[in-house]
Amino acid sequence: MDELGLFTAALGLSGPWRVMRSEFDAEATQLDLYLDFERGSRFACPAKDCAQGDCPVHDSVDKTWRHLDFFQHKALLHARLPRVRCPEHGVRQVSVPWARPGSGFTLLFEALVLTFAAAMPMAKVAEMTRGHDTRIWRIVEHHVNAARDQLDCSGVRRVGMDETSARKGQDYISIFADLDARRVVFATEGRSAETVARFAADLAGHGGDPDKVTDTSSDMSTAFISGINAHLSHARMTFDRFHLAAKLSEAIDTVRRTEVATRPELKQTRWLWLKNHATLSAKQQGELHRLMRPSAQLATARALRWREDFQAFYDQDPSYAPEYLRRWCYGAKRSRLQPIKDFVALVEKHWDGIIAWHTNHLSNGLLEGINSLVQAAKARARGYRNKTKMITIVYLTAAKLHLPTLANPTPAYMTSH
Repeated sequence: MDELGLFTAALGLSGPWRVMRSEFDAEATQLDLYLDFERGSRFACPAKDCAQGDCPVHDSVDKTWRHLDFFQHKALLHARLPRVRCPEHGVRQVSVPWARPGSGFTLLFEALVLTFAAAMPMAKVAEMTRGHDTRIWRIVEHHVNAARDQLDCSGVRRVGMDETSARKGQDYISIFADLDARRVVFATEGRSAETVARFAADLAGHGGDPDKVTDTSSDMSTAFISGINAHLSHARMTFDRFHLAAKLSEAIDTVRRTEVATRPELKQTRWLWLKNHATLSAKQQGELHRLMRPSAQLATARALRWREDFQAFYDQDPSYAPEYLRRWCYGAKRSRLQPIKDFVALVEKHWDGIIAWHTNHLSNGLLEGINSLVQAAKARARGYRNKTKMITIVYLTAAKLHLPTLANPTPAYMTSH
C-alpha cells in the first residue's frame, strides 16, 4: 500500500472519496491531506427523505477541516465540497462522511473535544487541541443541544429537584433529575416556582407528561412547593431527609452559640456537635462523651439528643413512623430550647412530605452528588461566563446524553438527519 492509500484507509474513506496528495511541513508541524472525489461521481440528494440517489455534481467549493493530530503534528483535511443538482430539490450541498454540515472540524476531532470537555475546563481543552476556547464551546454546545433534542422523557415518573450556586451571591441554577434513570433531564436559571413551570414545559416537549409524575423530592423551599402544586399537581411531595438534618444541625449550633457565652468549655467544639458521630476521631469522640455527661448539664447536649431521636424516625416501621414523629414533636416542644421548638414548627408545617419518605424512600442524594460534580467543574474552570455555559456543563457531565465518542463519532441524532 502506498502513502496515499494508507491515508485513505486510515481516514476510513470509501468511493468516490480518496486522498489525492499530502504535504508535510516539519517547521510548522503540520500535515495537510487533500481529498477529492473521482471524476464523473454522482451523489445522493442530501434533502431529508429524498429518494434521488444518483444526482450529478453542479459545482464545488474548497473547504478545510481540522482533524486529529498526526502524532505531534496538526492535521488538516482539504477537499472540494460538491453541490448536486436534484430534480426535486434543486441545487443542494452534499454531506461528507468525515464531518457534520457547517463544521470546520472532523467528527473524530469533535468526539475528542467532547471527551476532554467532560473532564477538564474548556481553556485547558483549547490549549491541548491548539484551538480557541470559543470554537471549543461551540462544538460542545452544538452536540449537547442536539443530543438533548432527541431526549426521551416519556418514562419520567419520580423527579428530584435542587438548586446549585452559579456564582457568589444569590445567583443559582435549578437542576431536575429523573431519580429512576439517575440522570439530569433539565436545568434552568433561577430557583423560583417558575423553574418548575419551565421543567414541566420541557418535559412535555420531550415526550413526557407532567401529569404522570408521581413523586418529587426537594427541600422545603416555598418556591419548589408552590411550583410543584401548580405544575406537577398529581405528584406526591417528599422532603429530603438530608435537608431536614441540616436544618436540625443549624438549630443545635444556634443553641451552642448562645450557651458558649456562659460555658467556655464549648469554645472550638462546633464540629463535635455537627459532624456524624461515626466520622469523629477517637479523641473527638472522647471529648464529645465528656461534654454529653448528664452532670455537665449542657443545653447543647440536650439539643444533640433531640437530633439523635429525630434521626431514629427514619429507622421506624412505616406503620409506626407517624406516631413516633408525633411523640417526638410533643416532647421537643417542651425542651425549653427555642431553636428546637422552631424546628418542630417546621416539621409540623411540612408533615405530609416528611412522612411520605416511609412510602417511597426518596431523597436528594443523587442531586447532592451532581451538585458536587458541577461545583468541582466550576472551581476547575474558575467560574463560567454565564449560566447558559454552566447549564451546558451540567448536561455534559450528568445527563447521560448519547454524545459522539472516538469509537462511535456519529451518534443516532446525527444519522437521523
